[in-house]
Amino acid sequence: MSVNDIIRAWKDPVYRKSLSKKRRALLPDNPIGLIELTDENLDAISGGTATACTHCTTCTSLLTGPCAEMCCVK
Repeated sequence: MSVNDIIRAWKDPVYRKSLSKKRRALLPDNPIGLIELTDENLDAISGGTATACTHCTTCTSLLTGPCAEMCCVK
C-alpha cells in the first residue's frame, strides 16, 4: 500500500470503508491516535453560546454598540 493510500485512508472515511478488510488490516495506526472526548470534555463544551459584555454598560447587544470592536465577545 502506498504512502498516499495510507494517508488517504486516514483522512477519508469513505475511502477507508471502500478498502477490503485485508487492506484495512494493513493500515498502520494513525499517528494522531484515536480522538475521543470524555463525557467531562463534552460537558464543558458550550459552542454556539455567547456571554454578554460585562466590561461596560455601553454595549446594547452582544456584537453591536460603540465598543463592539473591543468587546470580549467576538
